[in-house]
Amino acid sequence: MNAATRRVLVISKRSSYELYVRQQQNPRFLDLLGRKDVTVSRMERADRHHSEALQEVRAAIEHLGWRATFRERDRVGEVAGFDLVITVGGDGTLLWVSHAVGDTPMLGVNSAPQDSVGFLCGTRRGEVREHLEAIEDDRVARVRVARMQVSVDDEVVHRRVLNDVLFAHPIPAMTSKYILEVEGAQEEQKSSGLWVSTAAGSTAAIRSAGGKPMAFRSRMLQYLAREPYTPPGLTYHHTRGYVHPGDALRIRSKLREARLYADGSRNAVGVEFGQVVSFSLSDEPLVLMGVSPHAIVERKRAEGSSIPPPSE
Repeated sequence: MNAATRRVLVISKRSSYELYVRQQQNPRFLDLLGRKDVTVSRMERADRHHSEALQEVRAAIEHLGWRATFRERDRVGEVAGFDLVITVGGDGTLLWVSHAVGDTPMLGVNSAPQDSVGFLCGTRRGEVREHLEAIEDDRVARVRVARMQVSVDDEVVHRRVLNDVLFAHPIPAMTSKYILEVEGAQEEQKSSGLWVSTAAGSTAAIRSAGGKPMAFRSRMLQYLAREPYTPPGLTYHHTRGYVHPGDALRIRSKLREARLYADGSRNAVGVEFGQVVSFSLSDEPLVLMGVSPHAIVERKRAEGSSIPPPSE
């Protein structure tokens, strides 16, 4: 594609410092900053680095002669018609924007690597120009990453979940009650909630809860009951496992009030008593630029993780 015809959408987050200090003049944050409290010790640095990264993106795009549109992440809008979507922030920003993106390639820029997780980001502050030049010269790998589809009573409520979904009571201290259906079996469970993740999300919350990292290209889903409560004399047989492509995991809610939290708290969907929630592989994978599955596997192994083969 010629530089003159390349259209790029750049979506950036607002740093906490920008939001709470510059824009809102929040008294609490201003007081903590004035007292140099440890809870805000990194805010100014992260804000400075984020601003520098955004300027770096602007300069690189101008150097390449691309046509760019800039938006903030709470105003994603329509993404059709662009050749590339660039997010500037961290994994949270990329996840937020990914729900609006179909088959358009995405590149994540980790704008503050010292203060932000950028597992899914293909580049970082200080390295933007060389990565955009590599994209211009078609020297950057494109990885198709599996996403998840979620339905409630056969109505699709999410079809582009990149990381994970948590089914739980909206109050964290409350017990989650549901009937899990998997591999032809039914099991009534009580727990703190149920995690369901993609391969890309398998190193996030589900791993912290005791799940296993999966091969990045895997098309399987993984599920895990969070802090299951097993009454005396009862044994659960399906507190963790995998869902293969073409299959689905289902749960029947036994909560008067429940929530599905997809890729964080923003994309929450209410679930009523007796409703059936289905989790399956989406037919809309996400194309990520600059993310090397081999580098991710090596990073996981360096952390001591056991990586299963990408059989599906």
